[in-house]
Amino acid sequence: MLVPYESLTQLPSDTFDNLVKEYLISQVEDGSFSGDGEHSMDRAMIQCKTALKQGLLVVEYNEEEESIGIRRKEDIVSQESAYD
Repeated sequence: MLVPYESLTQLPSDTFDNLVKEYLISQVEDGSFSGDGEHSMDRAMIQCKTALKQGLLVVEYNEEEESIGIRRKEDIVSQESAYD
């Protein structure tokens, strides 16, 4: 299930920031993001939040696993297409 951006903006700011940080850290681990230092992370967080607002990134809640995470929109679409 996708979580609407408007719902994300109603979260406490620390919760929203932690969700974004978790996504960015996962990108460092797989090589998609190479941030050094606090300023780099701050910029990346702003870019990630902008991408969420624009719909380039989406937040997906997995009811079965009771997990939540940020994903690229095209990854969600291609995953759903694979099940059709």
